[in-house]
Amino acid sequence: MQKVAILYDASQAVLSTFELDEVLLQILGIVRDYFHLQSAAILLVDDQHRLYARKHYGSGEIYGEDVRLPIGQGITGIAAQKKRPIYVSDVSKDARYVDFVKSTRSELAIPLMVRDEVVGVLDCQSDQLNFFDAETIDLLTLFSTQASIALENARLYSLEQKRRSQLEAINAIARQTTAVLERDELLRKVCTLILQSFPVDHVVLTLREGEKLVVAAHEGKLTPTIEMGGALPADEGIGGRALATARAAVVNDVAKDPAYIAGFTETKSEMCLPLISFGTQLGVVCLESATTGSFDQTDVQPLESVADIIATAIQNANYFEQAKALANVDGLTGAYNRRFFESKLAEELERASRYGKQLAVVMLDIDHFKRLNDEFGHLLGDEVLRQVSALFRAQLRKLDFVCRYGGEEFVLLLPETSGEDALAVAEKVRRAIEAHAFPGVPRPVTVSIGVAECPTHGLTRDEVVKAADSALYASKQGGRNRVTAASAARTAAAPAND
Repeated sequence: MQKVAILYDASQAVLSTFELDEVLLQILGIVRDYFHLQSAAILLVDDQHRLYARKHYGSGEIYGEDVRLPIGQGITGIAAQKKRPIYVSDVSKDARYVDFVKSTRSELAIPLMVRDEVVGVLDCQSDQLNFFDAETIDLLTLFSTQASIALENARLYSLEQKRRSQLEAINAIARQTTAVLERDELLRKVCTLILQSFPVDHVVLTLREGEKLVVAAHEGKLTPTIEMGGALPADEGIGGRALATARAAVVNDVAKDPAYIAGFTETKSEMCLPLISFGTQLGVVCLESATTGSFDQTDVQPLESVADIIATAIQNANYFEQAKALANVDGLTGAYNRRFFESKLAEELERASRYGKQLAVVMLDIDHFKRLNDEFGHLLGDEVLRQVSALFRAQLRKLDFVCRYGGEEFVLLLPETSGEDALAVAEKVRRAIEAHAFPGVPRPVTVSIGVAECPTHGLTRDEVVKAADSALYASKQGGRNRVTAASAARTAAAPAND
């Protein structure tokens, strides 16, 4: 009766907490203090139906979490398989015994069960032969029933806490991503929020560009093998699988998946979530872990919700970028408009000043454009403007900007370009316009051009633009269809364009 009373008190102690690790420590403490065992461990069942030691006392390799025993192997595995206690009074005479602890002479393994499902095993070992008598086995078996209930309570509590935490994380991500419309900032923000909210080691965001998935952002502590801007085929790897199925793809041991494409040196587990908005495949978010078996099935649904939020936020950012681009583009010619020019010029002047770079501004005016409109009509005049703009773009680098300054006047912004090089570009542009046959116009169309350079002709917006405009006026005064550098320009008020 005394042992039963002790067992009752011990059971109450085990059931007094809901924290899993605390429950496990309470169980092992009771086993150690009341039953005087050399060593004991509580092995739990992982998602691949293998046993691993979550908590223990004593010594032995079996107690490392990296050691996994298939159910059915060893004394503990047999107990889990048969769903009943297995006692071996002399382990040296039992072929099923796995020799992890050299000093063990007898072993008792009791399955921890909830509703006929094995959730773990209480493994008790002694350095004495025939250590466990029938009464002790019965008491430990009864105690294991209480321990199983405590484990289930802890599991439910942990699951509830995890769900609450996940819901809070989902709400936080939804709130914070809704407020960000700049795409690059959004992608960085998403990586940070996921790292803060979920137990992963690295987050990668890839965006679909044609048949490729391009790395657009990543953050974490792993070592990348694919850098920013790197591309992978959209139909390969675990990410390709996620896109093809429109569902999360979870691999808890990437070494065993032939489709896995290594993105990080230390990755052991990976979950890829497709980013899909209104049927459009936007990309994939990949969650990396340096631990095998890192992702639980209960993680999938909340992370799919996060992926849906991210997809919507990216789509909104795309719409914002498109709207912003349209606001900066001249509707007739497709060139940037004057508002964009003013903003970009201020940005490039600041950059040139900071890094000691040169910057050229080229102003161009179509010669006798008013006469062309009067003679051939405004529809043909509009077409000339469109084709002139296209010819400008064809002659320039990708980092240069063609802007419609107003009416028939254009301005070219050439970053990191000297005045001498800008003159060569301007002359190339002038010749291209003169040589082009504009449909419906029986005579050549020409342009007058003025070129100014920062810092030679000014450091501010007004100084550089005025210098280029004065050079343009000098070209018109000099007979049109020519290029003039600002240093050779006369200072005068520009006449009305014609």
